Amino acid sequence: MSKVYKKTSGNGHIALYLGKRDFTDNVDSVELVDGAVKVDPAGLDGKKVFVYLACAFRYGSDDLDVIGLSFRRDIWIQRVQVYPPTGASVTKTPMQESLMKKIGEQGCPFSFQMPTNLPCSVSLQPGPNDAGKACGVDFEVKAYIANTADEEVEKKDTCRLMIRKIQFAPSSNKPGPKADITKQFMMSDKPVILEASLEKEIYYHGDPIIVNVKINNETTKVVKKITVLVEQLASVVLYSSDTYTKVVCSEEFAETINANSSFEKSFQITPLLANNKEKRGLSVDGRLKDEDTNLASTTLSQGDKEMQGIIISYKVKVNLTTGSGGLLGSLTGSDVTLELPLTLMSPKPAGKCSLFAYTCHLNASNISPTSKREH
Repeated sequence: MSKVYKKTSGNGHIALYLGKRDFTDNVDSVELVDGAVKVDPAGLDGKKVFVYLACAFRYGSDDLDVIGLSFRRDIWIQRVQVYPPTGASVTKTPMQESLMKKIGEQGCPFSFQMPTNLPCSVSLQPGPNDAGKACGVDFEVKAYIANTADEEVEKKDTCRLMIRKIQFAPSSNKPGPKADITKQFMMSDKPVILEASLEKEIYYHGDPIIVNVKINNETTKVVKKITVLVEQLASVVLYSSDTYTKVVCSEEFAETINANSSFEKSFQITPLLANNKEKRGLSVDGRLKDEDTNLASTTLSQGDKEMQGIIISYKVKVNLTTGSGGLLGSLTGSDVTLELPLTLMSPKPAGKCSLFAYTCHLNASNISPTSKREH
């Protein structure tokens, strides 16, 4: 274990240890969250030590809390007592064995098994003047000193570390989706037929997306422009379900397809967070302090399993802008639009590399020294 994450309470009586902060969601299972707490019994004054793991939806900054309202809702929370020991037999994981060697006899191990229907870590990109923590879905491990597990605790009696629940793209990649649409126009007895396809099902962040387009224009209209764009759809499932759509990449191609003619070409577009830095509310992969990140990854789920939080999906749109060459000109113009589902994710890192390491690879020329700071 090359790195240990540690946070000590304000009074110094407990310290929280984790061997890593990224935990992988494999769709059908989630990595065990395992760590340890160092406890100084002399400073507890007869109280107990608890640890909780919480998945929460933050929908407002802390600085907005002026009348005692909470802008954070727990989606899932689990608590365990680590001191005094409850007597239950605990089998230490290899990670905990390593942590206990560093902590010594005062170490108390703990572990949590997250369910598979929790959302992944997602942050909403703040605006230039927004302060406080970003809105989104986050995961927090907190150790605290208290008489009971659910009582209100003073800040000096707590120590916490943020973690991430992340998904990586499956190792196998299938052929990409295909779709077609036939559009009939008013005052025209023949249609425009638009076909589009992607070369593969899954694309990695930063990879160019190749969109193959075929057009059969049997009308008297002229296709004056082809627009290819990528939309991010963030479904926020909390008290109700709302979907927010943002264009993350859009390219216009001045291709002309005359009446009664055919056309076939491949177009390349690359959605990048770097080109969307000013878009407030855009969903990005959950980040830890001072780390770079990327557009939020597509959320993979098992069937119709109900999830709360923020669920991410993408789609590619191909839009044809048509017009008439007759006396009515652009008044008889119309658009033809076709949609394709897009899966946008990070590849599974090799060995012990993290999601951050992959992001560093993508942004190597733009990373500041503070990006690797331990906190």
